[in-house]
Amino acid sequence: MDNPAQIDEIRDPLQIAENWVGEGRDVALATVVETWGSAPRPVGSHLVIDAEGNFHGSVSGGCVEGAVVTEAMDVLESRKPRMLEFGVADETAWRVGLSCGGRIKVYVERLA
Repeated sequence: MDNPAQIDEIRDPLQIAENWVGEGRDVALATVVETWGSAPRPVGSHLVIDAEGNFHGSVSGGCVEGAVVTEAMDVLESRKPRMLEFGVADETAWRVGLSCGGRIKVYVERLA
């Protein structure tokens, strides 16, 4: 049976980012830096994205990942980090995955 610590390391977005950078890929890292209300992922959650649009991890439980990936592609090209904020009103929250009107702030940066 596999070692649970080894499995976690394989799934860890920061380890994935390190591996991708080591392979010579252009990589962006998105990090949840603030949350308000009910947010699907806690502060410190990561999504790693490469220049081909491959990604691993989660900053929102899936509801805004597409927008974060698109912004990350721009960050990779411009080399300028961005602070993103996503939030919805209670009546639309469930449709996009931010339950109870939660909001999140995500910092997206290019890695070396």
